[in-house]
Amino acid sequence: MLDVPDWPGHDAGQHLDVRLTAPDGYTTQRSYSLAAPADGDRVELTVQQVDDGEVSEYLTSVYAVGDPVEVRGPVGGWFVWRPAQLEPVFLVAGGSGIVPLMAMVRARAAAGSRTPFRLLYSVRSPEEIIFADELRRRARDDRGLDVRYLYTRSAPDGWPGRPHRITVADLNDAGWPTDLAPACFVCGPTGFVETAADILVALGHDPRRVKTERFG
Repeated sequence: MLDVPDWPGHDAGQHLDVRLTAPDGYTTQRSYSLAAPADGDRVELTVQQVDDGEVSEYLTSVYAVGDPVEVRGPVGGWFVWRPAQLEPVFLVAGGSGIVPLMAMVRARAAAGSRTPFRLLYSVRSPEEIIFADELRRRARDDRGLDVRYLYTRSAPDGWPGRPHRITVADLNDAGWPTDLAPACFVCGPTGFVETAADILVALGHDPRRVKTERFG
């Protein structure tokens, strides 16, 4: 959580740049998706620690309440969802790519929107689900939100099928029919995003309505 004086607000799906400066003047910068809808001057990030990561290790292990940090944003106007949009939404997340999509889920709830949402979340194992408790609660309580999981390495007991990477069948079963012209948002590692986006287009989704954001 960061308190940013005079924060102008943001849309779900946008990100900001975080810059750290060492005592010797060395600087480094990374981009992080905003994890929650606008809330005054407070912004929320979800940072996944990366081994030997200059910024992530500092933010998750060293950074403390009251420490300063420089931010620039909000950044991005294409990969966003606004509550005024009424078409069905299909969210496809890979790993920490859930973060900007979670901002959309939270924005929907905060606005009292009834726009139907479907989320397909691909993770290596159940232990690596980010926002696990909140997603479980929202899947139960948020009317019109459907949450499904895909496991690539190990799956929980009772999960149908074997762990695998995302396929045509996964996206076809979890997504909306193309004639509903849903808004599709795909976020995750580059290979995952390219595969999922290509499949969605091959299934007949309008490429202009398949928005992607990738990392790595």
